[in-house]
Amino acid sequence: MRDYKKLEVWKKAHELNLFVYLNFLPKFPKSEQFDLMSQTKRAAYSISLNIVEGSGRFTEKDFAHFLDLALGSAHELEYCTLLSKDLTYIDQELYQKLNQNINEVKAMLIGLIKTIRK
Repeated sequence: MRDYKKLEVWKKAHELNLFVYLNFLPKFPKSEQFDLMSQTKRAAYSISLNIVEGSGRFTEKDFAHFLDLALGSAHELEYCTLLSKDLTYIDQELYQKLNQNINEVKAMLIGLIKTIRK
């Protein structure tokens, strides 16, 4: 088992989650509260939660599986931000900042998954 709080990828995913909650979600209209906003929340916190859950597993194979799930959630969040931009819920500047942060988390996850599977 690992201490997830020591993993740089978890730290970055946690920061991303906070950024989504504090800067992105407040931009949604009330009409999206139970639709796209809800899905975006789940995708954002699912990244961190899957890293945490995988850290509690005993095998590298299990850990890598949960990192795969976290990566899938990062892709889902990436699409939620694109859709939100195209629906004009957020501006280009916020979209670019979010996309940059998501891509950093994705790159870290991919790197860790590759390292574990070697």
